Amino acid sequence: MNKSLTKKLDQLIERHEELGAILSENATIADQKKFRAYSKEYSELEQIVSCFKKIGVNSKEVLETEKMLRDPDKEIQELAGDEISELRKEGERLKRELEALLLPEDPFDKNNIFLEIRAGTGGDEAAIFAGDLFKMYARFSELKKWRISALSERPGDHGGFKEIVARIEGRHVYANMKFESGAHRVQRIPQTESQGRVHTSACTVAVLPELEELEEIEIDKSDLRVDTFRASGAGGQHVNKTDSAVRLTHLPSGLVVECQDERSQHKNKARALSLLQARLMENAKNEQSSERAKERKTLVGTGDRSEKIRTYNFPEGRVTDHRINLTVHRLQQIMAGELDLVLNQLITEHQADLLRTLSNVND
Repeated sequence: MNKSLTKKLDQLIERHEELGAILSENATIADQKKFRAYSKEYSELEQIVSCFKKIGVNSKEVLETEKMLRDPDKEIQELAGDEISELRKEGERLKRELEALLLPEDPFDKNNIFLEIRAGTGGDEAAIFAGDLFKMYARFSELKKWRISALSERPGDHGGFKEIVARIEGRHVYANMKFESGAHRVQRIPQTESQGRVHTSACTVAVLPELEELEEIEIDKSDLRVDTFRASGAGGQHVNKTDSAVRLTHLPSGLVVECQDERSQHKNKARALSLLQARLMENAKNEQSSERAKERKTLVGTGDRSEKIRTYNFPEGRVTDHRINLTVHRLQQIMAGELDLVLNQLITEHQADLLRTLSNVND
């Protein structure tokens, strides 16, 4: 473990011990607001301290088992060798886990997200694929016990969506979903294809963290144009008979957002404002860093088939993520929501990049 992570670990262990003492004080117990805040921090550090302790136990077990290698009984020596091998593998796994826990955290990792899917190259087939991607993310959300709700949608002429915007709420949603931003390409035989030829279509996916505090980006009310209209889709007669849907136009930037998920116009306006803030924040981040702006352009792109981060090949039953050269021959499972088959590899590679960056800084 590099010096930066070792120093951070020492500080966190010290803080964990300090919090344990604070939580036992009567003054803290009497102040429920402070008690909850300290308890939350203590709980987050507990995972790190627990992993560190497991590494210590593992090291002791290796030392104890190594003594058995000096036993005159060959069979015991052989058993000890096998056990040491397994213990060292477990030790390496625990060290990787600890390093991951100590890595700098993205400030938005714990946030909910806005998910935007847009059909690109491919006409009707692209819209159908956009619908398939939305179903995939909805099933993934269900497996993660997250809540997903569509805020606005433009249906395709023959199924799917030309565009759909949804909100996903749950634990560490952005941490899991942030790598989905980019151009997704599908290769398959469309239902309308009479010659049996494989077609290529594309969609773009954008993942934006929802801001927890509206004050993070101030929006002048005079810069907004608010339009209301009748919502379409689910919601019953009440939705169809009242102008509950809301469209916000941010005049300085030209950004337009819609929300028709809630029956209440007030709730739809609040949700649309939150989405607008997420988009404005993303724009601000891009302006501050030309490198970040270039990255987003590459990832989100225009939906053109040449700007791809992932390919879903139905005839071969494979999914290929081009960023890390990963190919998984379990397309049906992934489309059914088992996205961790790809995301776990992306997260591991991202953590490895962070570790390499830290090592370079310390060198």
